[in-house]
Amino acid sequence: MTALLILAAETAEKSKTAFYICGGALAAWALIVSFLGITQPSFPGGTGGRAGVITISLVLVVAAMSTAVITAG
Repeated sequence: MTALLILAAETAEKSKTAFYICGGALAAWALIVSFLGITQPSFPGGTGGRAGVITISLVLVVAAMSTAVITAG
């Protein structure tokens, strides 16, 4: 009986909620950046704005990739 419980615990599927949240945030960010880039000719507004957009994008990509790997299996 114990072996069956251990086997069931090892094969239980991990929750993918974190990946769905991070992936959704990344998709939403992509839409926002696209919309702003199309409608605002001066977007992102200089070096600071560019660095901010790159940083936020990088953090969201790393979060989505990390949660995809962690919740895989």
